[in-house]
Amino acid sequence: MNDPVFSRIAIIGVGLIGSSIARASAEYGAAGEVILYDASPEVRDLSAKLGLGTIAPTLEAAVSDADCVIVCVPVGAIGAVAAGAVPAMKYGAILTDVGSVKSEAARALHDAGDGRIHVIPGHPIAGTEQSGPEAGFPTLFRGAWHILTPLSGQDEAYQAATDQLAAFWTLLGAKVEAMDAGRHDRVLAITSHLPHLIAFNIVTTAFDLESVEQGEVVKYSAGGFRDFTRIAASDPVMWRDVFLNNKEAVLECLGRFSEDLAVLQRAIRWGDGDTLIREFTRARTIRKAIIDAGQDSSAVNFGRNSPEPEEDA
Repeated sequence: MNDPVFSRIAIIGVGLIGSSIARASAEYGAAGEVILYDASPEVRDLSAKLGLGTIAPTLEAAVSDADCVIVCVPVGAIGAVAAGAVPAMKYGAILTDVGSVKSEAARALHDAGDGRIHVIPGHPIAGTEQSGPEAGFPTLFRGAWHILTPLSGQDEAYQAATDQLAAFWTLLGAKVEAMDAGRHDRVLAITSHLPHLIAFNIVTTAFDLESVEQGEVVKYSAGGFRDFTRIAASDPVMWRDVFLNNKEAVLECLGRFSEDLAVLQRAIRWGDGDTLIREFTRARTIRKAIIDAGQDSSAVNFGRNSPEPEEDA
């Protein structure tokens, strides 16, 4: 068992990420004690039954003696949670988060800070379409990137706290990297946020098509469409907050996507096979780069047990 990085951590919000942090902390010895709090009494009761850690009755009780407080709530709720937590936190403690929009999260955390604590925003690039305390598992962060977006102009104590937080996530199995908050939001807008927006849209469009019955959409779902439905099954509240809090970067990417989509639309309309071949070949090259970087599997059909036949052309 490893020596714990923190004697006590407090996890606020016990969904997929929060419960996975609790499980991973216990599994890998990253924290001596795990305290959990959720605004929902039902979630608190379920977390207790699952044995995820010590369940605190209030937010203040959860954070009062924690070395590190990890806010695991939707981005839109981070400010209110931080404002309630900071006055009860001890001097020198770390306040961090797991939100996938960092500029707004950093602003909310910073505004709640009172100079006694270290505010270090963060984002584990890991997750599934599942939610709730029962959805978490200890290996969620293994091999995943965890992005820290430290505030600028801080002292040596802040840097030491940042190094300590990085060590915690490393012990959970993550690869830790520091990045400017604005750059993080631009990168995630194209690699995560826009794909989710497209998935939500494709699934609803399929069910709204007048020329296709909904039963047929379900019955004849091919692998590509099913992958979109998996992504679209993600938590609606979380993704609402992501899009509203990263609107500039998302709209910029969406504009570029619309322009590139129009190129393909024209190529199909005018029978321009050369353009289609060029763009499809380029896409295959990017896929190979992702596999070579270890970010996905090259197994047939993404490693599913039963490879699906090729879709009819």
